[in-house]
Amino acid sequence: MRREGTAIKTVWITGASSGLGLATARAFAGRGWRVVAGARSFADAPAALEDAEHWVRLRLDVTDEESCARFVQRALEISPRVDALVCGAAVLVLGSCEKTGADEYSRVLDTNFTGAARMVRLALPHMRAQGGGRIVLFSSINGLLGIPFQSAYTASKHALEGYAECLAMETAPWGVRVCLVEPGDHRGGSQRTRLNAREEDETSPYHRRYEAAVAVIHRDEAGGLSPDRLGEKLVRNVERRHMRFRLRVAKPDQHLAVWLHALLPPWLNGRVLSAYYEGKGKSAVERD
Repeated sequence: MRREGTAIKTVWITGASSGLGLATARAFAGRGWRVVAGARSFADAPAALEDAEHWVRLRLDVTDEESCARFVQRALEISPRVDALVCGAAVLVLGSCEKTGADEYSRVLDTNFTGAARMVRLALPHMRAQGGGRIVLFSSINGLLGIPFQSAYTASKHALEGYAECLAMETAPWGVRVCLVEPGDHRGGSQRTRLNAREEDETSPYHRRYEAAVAVIHRDEAGGLSPDRLGEKLVRNVERRHMRFRLRVAKPDQHLAVWLHALLPPWLNGRVLSAYYEGKGKSAVERD
């Protein structure tokens, strides 16, 4: 908790209405931070949450430049500092590469990658002026390896991984530190942000394998880790004197998948992942 006599620090959090973003907001509030939480589902007028003394909600659409600018303006009226920015807004479109449309790729990339870059651009001048800050970008295990039928999401998270490395080098002279959070499966994500590609229907040549993989994805998410634990680990990392650049929070088998991806030849790694998502998933679908 915040020590007596110390200034209250302020964090901006995007995608804070559900899932890992909401859990992160709760964790910061629990540690005594002033939380300015943004999400598209929040109302235009600032609203304080009943269960947190220093927690305010603001409407924020990270795909809209004007919405981002309004959020920053209002956040600075609440507090003149931004000690940390957490970019958690994300959307997922499930579908084969062939049946995922260009507009669907654009939607995912604009939310998951470009939306984060928009918020970083707006926060950085204030962090430089105040002599430092912390930027946390929500990547994923999918930022390190691909799985079948998640190409749009995987591409957006791979982009964040490279972007974060560039950002960390460029901003270090101003005392701005960067962290990539790489979650594995966690419970409690909103179904509003989990979409299916329009053309991935019964006529698709991938339909059977797609249904099998989606069954495995849903099963793994339902049995995933606690979002609250991730939020607590994230805040502890932000509060460290030397914040870790990568914070991977996943089950042992997902840590293993990352290690194998780095060690195995591509053909073998692909065979292992395909067997997991299409083999086990197929039997689950057939049982239904």
